[in-house]
Amino acid sequence: MKPESVPPGPSALLALQRATHATLHLLATELVDLDMTASEINALANLADGQGRTVSQLGSAAGTRPTTLTSVLDRLERRGHITRTTRAGDRRSVLIELTPTGRAAAESIRQTLADIERRALGDLPPAAVAGFHAVLQALMEVSS
Repeated sequence: MKPESVPPGPSALLALQRATHATLHLLATELVDLDMTASEINALANLADGQGRTVSQLGSAAGTRPTTLTSVLDRLERRGHITRTTRAGDRRSVLIELTPTGRAAAESIRQTLADIERRALGDLPPAAVAGFHAVLQALMEVSS
């Protein structure tokens, strides 16, 4: 999108940032029983599909540098939510996988995210939701 085609008015990025903070607050409130930080919730949400990931892959998915993610993974491992194992054939590559308690927590997070999304977007026309996803994709592309 060319700069001259951006509509005048409030910044879409500022609105996205505000919505993100409001959503994180809502998640923290609705998932208070898990006693997790937003970063821990984010990591488990990105593992909720049951697929193991390397630290680098999880960092990309969660939008976090691997060095920053390490302390999050340390806490999740201490709490018994994840395991870290060396990948066959590449001892330098560590695979992050959910434990049974991690799967239960990740499922609770997944359900909460789906419920919030239904409440927030359920009454919008499909074209508006598709447009929202297109904007998010464009922001991801410009950020890479």
